[in-house]
Amino acid sequence: MAVKKAALACSVCGSRNYSITANNNRTKRLELNKFCKHCGKKTLHKETR
Repeated sequence: MAVKKAALACSVCGSRNYSITANNNRTKRLELNKFCKHCGKKTLHKETR
């Protein structure tokens, strides 16, 4: 069985900086404050599929 992966994209510049393992039990997409190396600061990162 393969592991499903999802990416976390910066809401400011749109770059996909982080990857996570997807969980099928979640109904909403994950949103975290993470450091964006392109923006140079902590920004909101949203889960993409």
